[in-house]
Amino acid sequence: MTSINISRIKRIHRLIQMKATGNTEDLAERLEVSQRMVYHYINWMKENGAPIAFCRVRGSYVYEEDVKFNISFEKIDRN
Repeated sequence: MTSINISRIKRIHRLIQMKATGNTEDLAERLEVSQRMVYHYINWMKENGAPIAFCRVRGSYVYEEDVKFNISFEKIDRN
């Protein structure tokens, strides 16, 4: 399986929030990856709970509901 680049996921997330991804070809050019990788990233995001759809009217990927993307580490208190 292809690895996930978190910085690209963050960028896709921001573009989706702005409804500015364009189609798959446009997004691939922006990210400097193949269209196949764009599908991989979008599918990974969907598998992890992102309600993504492609809006034909806007010509962009959009979120079907409000979401926030958050990856973080928390210290474990071992006391």
